Amino acid sequence: MPSTLTDRRQTARILLASLVGTSVEFYDFYIYATATSLVFGPLFFPASSASAQLLSSYASFGLAFLARPLGGVLFGHFGDRIGRKSTLVASLLLMGGSTAAIAFLPTYAMIGWPAPALLCLLRFGQGLGLGGEWSGAALLAVENAPPGWRARYGMMPQLGAPIGFIAANGFFLLLGATLSPDQFRDWGWRVPFLASALLVGLGLWVRLNLTETAAFAAERREHAPARVPVTLVLKQYLGVTIAGTLGVVACFALYYIATAFALGYGTTQLGYPRQAFLQAQLGAILFMAAGIVLAGWLADRTSQRGVLLGGCLGTVLAAALLPSLLGSGSMAGVFAFMAVALLAMGFVYGPLGAWLPGLFPAGVRYTGTSLAFNVGGVIGGGLTPALAQLMADRGGLRPVGLYLAGAAALSAIGLLAAGRTRPEHEVLGAPEL
Repeated sequence: MPSTLTDRRQTARILLASLVGTSVEFYDFYIYATATSLVFGPLFFPASSASAQLLSSYASFGLAFLARPLGGVLFGHFGDRIGRKSTLVASLLLMGGSTAAIAFLPTYAMIGWPAPALLCLLRFGQGLGLGGEWSGAALLAVENAPPGWRARYGMMPQLGAPIGFIAANGFFLLLGATLSPDQFRDWGWRVPFLASALLVGLGLWVRLNLTETAAFAAERREHAPARVPVTLVLKQYLGVTIAGTLGVVACFALYYIATAFALGYGTTQLGYPRQAFLQAQLGAILFMAAGIVLAGWLADRTSQRGVLLGGCLGTVLAAALLPSLLGSGSMAGVFAFMAVALLAMGFVYGPLGAWLPGLFPAGVRYTGTSLAFNVGGVIGGGLTPALAQLMADRGGLRPVGLYLAGAAALSAIGLLAAGRTRPEHEVLGAPEL
């Protein structure tokens, strides 16, 4: 750990910058997910049935996942060529700007088909920015970590998920408590999107005061940057990229089933009051935060891969409990499912910030981690709320549980295929498959 006061201040600034960025990322992403489940269907899509509107809304939600790999390649290219700092600033601006602009969109009743088209366009822009955000924040943390602390440094951007969730969910709870349903539908839902601009300003203030990571600076002193980093990744590190991609599938599937799908299903099919369900999710997300911290600590003392595999087993447990608890008819059962699922999420997600960058050398690390993380997001999260809703409509909750267990199996295969991570005293490298 840093010994001097200057070192400690620099470390605190680095960890804060990685945390703030992913907090904004998950705030932006989850206010969209929450609005998708609650209001976007009837506001932006033609009326046919409530279920069809919800499915259309979930489809717009999935657009960002399709954009994320493109954003990962784009921002990874510049992150590996010109540096982590400036790339992180650009990704934050695109992500936050697209989110804030959603606050000003007219609805379908106002302008017809251009309304969902504009919503989808801004969602796509949000996804492009998101594509470069997580990887840059993870590299900012782990490339500055001392030996033996990579997983704990790498868990800092992961903690942005529960922080962003609490901010987003808390905002919607506050609006629900202070506004009538008509006020919330007419204009209240716009306020959280507008507030994103303030959070982006905070993130920019922190990041503009950073210096480049030591690992990237050393790489540039020794080697010229790859002309097209994604080409090098696909030629030399394709196997490990595929393994890394599979390794992140479970965390996306688990998160969006336990949050976005559960919220939509609980407030429509099960008829729970919106406020009560949001309160239950707000409490359950604390289990995810605890899981991330515990997983980071364990990963530094045992192995990152071992803790992630344990998270896959926890995901299978959550999948087995999903039909009986989520469909129990009691809020206590719903809360129990979300608590178990989000605790497992901490283990399947927390060590990723250290494990995934460890698969690639510094010269292509931004591109490699972005590609693996974001393609894994497409597989695990892009269509998960919509598919889960379709399965629940046609076959009940048991197929949703099987779907989640299948995502855990894919991640376990990827983790096992990637092999062991390098020892902590070595420079982060690219292990052979």
